[in-house]
Amino acid sequence: MNETLTRFLSGLVYVTLLIVATAYSVQSFYVLFGIFLIITLFEFCRILKVNFYLPIVIACISYFLAAKYYTFKSFDLFILGFTLITSVSLVRLLFNTTKNELSPIAKYAYVLGYVIFPFIIIAKIPFSGIDFRPKIIISIFILIWTNDTFAYIVGKSVGKRKLFEKISPKKTIEGFLGGLFFSVVAGILISKFYFNPSEQHSIKSLFIWSVTAVIISIFSTLGDLIESKFKRIAGVKDSGTIMPGHGGILDRLDSIIFVAPFVFLFYQILYYVS
Repeated sequence: MNETLTRFLSGLVYVTLLIVATAYSVQSFYVLFGIFLIITLFEFCRILKVNFYLPIVIACISYFLAAKYYTFKSFDLFILGFTLITSVSLVRLLFNTTKNELSPIAKYAYVLGYVIFPFIIIAKIPFSGIDFRPKIIISIFILIWTNDTFAYIVGKSVGKRKLFEKISPKKTIEGFLGGLFFSVVAGILISKFYFNPSEQHSIKSLFIWSVTAVIISIFSTLGDLIESKFKRIAGVKDSGTIMPGHGGILDRLDSIIFVAPFVFLFYQILYYVS
């Protein structure tokens, strides 16, 4: 089986599993992303060369509690705040061209703020009040995939200026702008046809999904670059081998785990404003 076909089939299984498990029930959604959390955490700990056992205990307990019980709003905001602070630190790490070693404290802080807490946030995003709305998380993934696909197509076709050559030589500014444009188009289509809001709420829905598309395009690109930075520090090509042709689960979820806190922040702002 050639590499292209292997990559296609592996990606198809991943996308199908994600959409079906998310759409089927809240329980299957929790189980799938709980499995994703464990695998991603294992891959990330291996990249950072840190002990896996303490992080997995923290991850399992915190994810179970978040999935099983409603948490206080103050706890949600603590997780969000810690994750956003970690994200700022990760962006600084990305642009620090001389730093190739991390302290033990930084490693464990990244384990919490880059992997464990973002998965808890992902588990909270598809809820509106007490109702589970799988369309929200599926739409976010559609926007991520749209951004990745068109960033690649546009970059391959007309891309000339490198976006961040030292970390990801294939990414271009033209590709990024192409991904951003088509993500917004996809956001508009999702608002109009997937959610099909009433005329009274159509402008609000259009605004929400257009802004969400912009957030996703910007921060999913940063998330991909940050994961590439970690792999460069570790001297590895992929985070794992569980997905033939794609690498590890972290390689597939690097965008969503970095995007999630910023989308969740946007939704919290909308909640308080409304």
